[in-house]
This record gives sequence, structure tokens and C-alpha cells, in this order.
Amino acid sequence: MHADVGPRDDVARKRAQNQPRDLLTLVRPHQWAKNAFVFIGVIFGHAWNAPPLVVAAVLAAAAFSLTASALYIVNDYGDRARDRLHPSKRHRPLASGRVEPWAALGLAAVLALFGGALALAAGKYVFLLVTSYAAMNLAYSFGLKSVVLLDIFIIAAGFMLRILAGTLGIGIPPSQWLLFCGFLLTLFLGFTKRRAEILSLSEGSPAHREVLSAYGTDMLDKLISICAGCVIMSFGLYTMSPETVRIHGTTGLIYTVPFVIYGIFRYLYLLHGKRAGTDTAHDLGRDPHMLVAVVAWLITTFWLISG
Repeated sequence: MHADVGPRDDVARKRAQNQPRDLLTLVRPHQWAKNAFVFIGVIFGHAWNAPPLVVAAVLAAAAFSLTASALYIVNDYGDRARDRLHPSKRHRPLASGRVEPWAALGLAAVLALFGGALALAAGKYVFLLVTSYAAMNLAYSFGLKSVVLLDIFIIAAGFMLRILAGTLGIGIPPSQWLLFCGFLLTLFLGFTKRRAEILSLSEGSPAHREVLSAYGTDMLDKLISICAGCVIMSFGLYTMSPETVRIHGTTGLIYTVPFVIYGIFRYLYLLHGKRAGTDTAHDLGRDPHMLVAVVAWLITTFWLISG
């Protein structure tokens, strides 16, 4: 009787593999929110009344979304052994065995193909930027994520490529101030992510991600503080810049700074008080304070610059 239990369980397990829900989990559609950075050029470049530019931005955002999903799958494939040591990541489809490697890599290839096609439809420069993003992240997944500091700068560079795709890539001149603010913000989010990983893993952190052993908590707290202060200061200076006032025709953008300050401070509270920070898109959607701050900033900014 007991001899029949093993084979039956094995058959049930095999039938449970590669289910649509697990494949969707691999894609991580909630992370597509990060590609909103592509639309910064449309908003601050006053291009919302230019349908061709809006369509190109939508195509670029979709291309980044599909390409990023393909890269998440490849990263999960490479990290599946380490993820089994993580208290929460061990439940991921590849680490848990619910999705077989061949199915995951096949899905990644399809996503990458469609992502490249959408990028090409958005424009040749968008295609080059998306391709550069993919190459950089593959290098990150298979080696550079273990290089202290460089790993965070690569993450930040990925967001810069999104901003450039939504500006230079579709023919909108980028603001140097916004590029600077965006870079500092993504550095801040990168360092808080590493801090959150250390907080969640405690003594087992180096076993899961080697680079964490090189990041001391004191060092990360200092880097986070520097980046947070620089984000607030640089955005404040941007809102008061004569060039900004000339382009947008308003001196009122200074009134959006409190939303930025509150968002930064709230995120630091979530990091230390709620052990959040490992998944920015997830944290943003679950915390009503962060969500209200971001939405209020967007609405107020658009209202001011749209005249």
C-alpha cells in the first residue's frame, strides 16, 4: 500500500508543474510599474498632445516590460539554488520546482522576442536602448551583481535607460535635472533594497547573496541618507531653476516638493519599521501613504505644467 503513495505523489507533482498561474508569477507583471519612468519625457516634455510620441512611449514601456520579465526569468533560473536558501524566495516557481527550467527559458525567449519587436516598432534608438538594457542585466545576473556598489549602479543605470528611451529614444530632449534626480532616486532605492535584504535574512544573508557580506549596515545607512538628501535637494533645485520655470511656465512646482519629502521619509519608515524595501513595486501598491503621495505628486505636477 505504501509503495503506491510515492508514484502517485510524483504524478500529481508533475501534473502541477508549469501551471499558467506559476508562469505568470515568473513574469512578475506587478514589476511593470517600474517602466512608468519611460513616460517622464511625455509629461515633462509637454508631449501628451502629440499622439505619435505617446504611442512610441507606450510601445517603449511595453518593450521594457516584456524584456524585463524575460530577464527576471533568466535571473530566477540562475539563482534557483540560492533562492532555496531564502525564507521567501524558496517559494518562487523555479526554486520550488513548480515550473521546469525548459518551460521557464522558453517563456523568456518568447517574451524577449516580442519585447524586441515592440522596441523596434517604437524606433531604432529605443531598440538600441532596450538591447543595451538586456545586455547589461545579463551581465548583472551572471557576475556583476556580486560586485559591491557596481551592482547598485547597474540597477540605477537600468532606470536611466528607461528615461532615455522615453526622451531621446522617441525624439524628446531630456532634462539634465530630471536625469540627475532620477539617477539619485534609483540609487536610493537600490541601497534600500540591499538594506532590506540584510534585515530580512539576518545572519544567513551572505549565503543567499554574496555581495551582502560586503555591505555593512552602517555603510548602507550612510549611503541611503546621502542619496535621500540629494534626491530632495536636487528636485527642489530643479523646481526653482529658471530654465524649469521658462519651460513649464510656472513657479508652482516647488509646492510638489513636500510630496517627495513625505514619500522618501515614509519609505524609510517602511524599511526600518515594517521590514519592507525588497520589492519597491509591491511596497508602493500595498502602502496607502506611499500610494497617495505618489498619486498626489503626479496629479499636482500635471495640473501645474499643463497650464
